[in-house]
Amino acid sequence: MTAIGWLVEPSTDGTVKTITNFVLSRMFPSTYQKRTPRGPYSLRPCWMIVLTIPLIMSFVWNVVVAQAQLDRLRKSRSMMANPIPDTPMVEIPAGPFVMGSDGSQALEDERPAHRVWLDGFSIDAEEVTTAQYAAFLAATTRAAPWQWETVDLMQHADRPVIGVDWHDADAFCRWKGKRLPTEAEWEKAARGIDGRLYPWGNQVPTPDLANFALGARFSYNQVLLPVRSHEQGKSPYGLYHMAGNAYEWVQDWYGTNYYELSPDRDPQGPAQGQFKVLRGGSWSDLPKYLLTYGRFKLLPDTKNSYTGFRCALSEKK
Repeated sequence: MTAIGWLVEPSTDGTVKTITNFVLSRMFPSTYQKRTPRGPYSLRPCWMIVLTIPLIMSFVWNVVVAQAQLDRLRKSRSMMANPIPDTPMVEIPAGPFVMGSDGSQALEDERPAHRVWLDGFSIDAEEVTTAQYAAFLAATTRAAPWQWETVDLMQHADRPVIGVDWHDADAFCRWKGKRLPTEAEWEKAARGIDGRLYPWGNQVPTPDLANFALGARFSYNQVLLPVRSHEQGKSPYGLYHMAGNAYEWVQDWYGTNYYELSPDRDPQGPAQGQFKVLRGGSWSDLPKYLLTYGRFKLLPDTKNSYTGFRCALSEKK
């Protein structure tokens, strides 16, 4: 028998924190009972059919609602008449910082602490909002994010967009003439040059500093907060929600031992890989997932209720 649940936890080998939509676990073999094999024409129990039909109907209904909402958005002229303001960007000066950690909480893929030099760049002060992403959807043929049918732009315009995969985030940033930040850029913007554990310093997270530890039940109304909130939790460069609210896609492919091999100037991540890196922790996570050096990975086509993004821009030379 297979149990299915929602979880954001470290991988079982203790070395890599991996966000998953579903965690599958098997019961001990001793709990299995031998069953008589079904004949080729035997019917499934009626209760399975009864449970399956509402699930299918709910899924189909959500798809229909999301598509209808998207169609109305693209036909509406309100986006043209009232353009959504761009996210303010913060300039991060060129120079070195310490990336990673050798501390007792650091996992294998977060070691060793190493000095990295970055050229100057700019990065969004806030996460991309549902209103900004709605303007992108209205102007393109991009499919709606997961859970988009629950978005009410009158209420949720200032919440971070979630349900986007890496390709969606990359496409939005390119549409804005920007790009996703590299993993190194994201970490420097979050922790500055003093090696702090959290964007605001070394104090353990509290509700005044970050949006976190709200369980696993998602709702735009109940768990996501406006992108410009938690003033006390800003990074040393003034960025909001670099810990909590929503995980953030970055540019890099994931490599477990990349820190042992990475260049000491403007690292771009491995040339290829299976997973993309995420940073920052989410509304659902415990404090240990909000560390500035914490690394997470997901398949690039994953969409869930924990993950959003922000964009960056290279310094003009």
